[in-house]
This record gives sequence, C-alpha cells and structure tokens, in this order.
Amino acid sequence: MRDQPDDELMALIDRVARRDEPALKALYDQTSGKLYGLALRVVRNNEWAEDALQETFLQIWRTAPDYRASLSPPMAWLGLIVRSRSLDLLRRRKAEREHLTDEIDEAMADTLEGNSPNPMDTSLASQQAWALHQCLGRLENRQREVVSLAYLRDLSHGELAQQLKLPLGTVKTWIRRGLDQLRQCMAGFA
Repeated sequence: MRDQPDDELMALIDRVARRDEPALKALYDQTSGKLYGLALRVVRNNEWAEDALQETFLQIWRTAPDYRASLSPPMAWLGLIVRSRSLDLLRRRKAEREHLTDEIDEAMADTLEGNSPNPMDTSLASQQAWALHQCLGRLENRQREVVSLAYLRDLSHGELAQQLKLPLGTVKTWIRRGLDQLRQCMAGFA
C-alpha cells in the first residue's frame, strides 16, 4: 500500500525527470496552492508570488533529475525551491528599485540645477527631492514604474502601454492615480 501524498509526488517528480510534461502539470495541480502560499508569505505580493511560482516550476523541470527522495521528502524539496526563487525575486526587485531611485535622483538633480544656487535653494531642492523619493516609495511598484517611465523617459501613454504590454486604460489609470497620490503625499511635506 502506498503512502499516498509522498509516493505520488515522488512518482510525479520521477516522471518529470524523464521530461514527462503531463506529470509536470499534475505536479503543478497537486502542489501549486501550497507553494503559492509559501511564496506569498515570502514576497508579500500576489503578482510576485505568481512569478516566483512560475520560476519554481521551471526550475523543477530543469532539476527534477537531481531529486533524491532519500535526502528530502518531496514537499520539503519543492518548498525549498519556491523559497529560493521567492528570495531571488525579492533581491532582483530590490536592485530594480534602487536603480529606479538612482534614476529619479539624477533626474531631480538635473531638473533642480540652477546657474548659481544659493544654500537656501540647495536646501529646499534637497528637501523636495527627499520628499519626492519618500512619496514615490509609497506607490505600488507597477504604478511607480509607470509614473517614473512616463516622466523620466518622456513616454506617451500609448508608448508605455506598448512597452509594458499593458492595456492603455490601465496605464492611464495608474498614472492618474499615481500622480494624485504623489500630489497628496507631497502636500504633506509642504
């Protein structure tokens, strides 16, 4: 008699190791709910958890031949993969945010440069840049990305929608709401 969950999962992983696509689908159907929940606890964002889950199953496809049931129960092995992919995704997102922040800081510095700034102007510009940085940080990531691209790269709504592969209405809504949130946030610093 088979110990249903572990034996069944080990058999599926073994079939995936032999490049059996229906086995990968069956493995996904049986485990994706729990693995998504784990990814969501790590990244705390639905969209990112979905990305981490997708990367997890790509890695399972690539590394299934390396799985050894004697070393780890199947769900522990799968959980380790989703946790690793989730942490990798968080590190990538952090690096992307830092890069975006640097771009905004550079754009603000270029915009606020004058012929001969006095200390008061420099202080005010620094405070405004800091306030903008704080307010941008409060926007949801995709919204911040759209607002930043619209104003830093001077892209039209249509160009943004095409570049980001999003519906035009979504881009317009995100920009409008993002600017409203920035306006309200910046008023708090005035």
